[in-house]
Amino acid sequence: QVQLQESGPGLVKPSQTVSLTCTVSGGSITNNDYYWNWIRQPPGKGLEWIGYIAYKGSAYRPSLKSRTSISRDTSKNQFTLQLSSVTPEDTAVYYCARGTATMRMDYWGKGTLVTVSS
Repeated sequence: QVQLQESGPGLVKPSQTVSLTCTVSGGSITNNDYYWNWIRQPPGKGLEWIGYIAYKGSAYRPSLKSRTSISRDTSKNQFTLQLSSVTPEDTAVYYCARGTATMRMDYWGKGTLVTVSS
């Protein structure tokens, strides 16, 4: 059974960089069959895909691309999201998820709330 767990700060100040880590168990992030995603849900809004990292590289939502970086640590079986220059509009529950070749998200973490406020 694959499990994903997000971790990171719950509160960050505007203009700072937020770093979130997803720890994966029950499966390897080096498995070439899968994409490792970050997705968020702002309060009262729908899910918003942020980006993924996979064996062939990474991809990002165009509107967030200039502020987003996703990296991985294969020795720890973790992947990390960094989102820079945050504003209150980046306040959301952030999820990590495993994506299949058809980009169906088959396993999700429970999510972590990030609040951007001074």
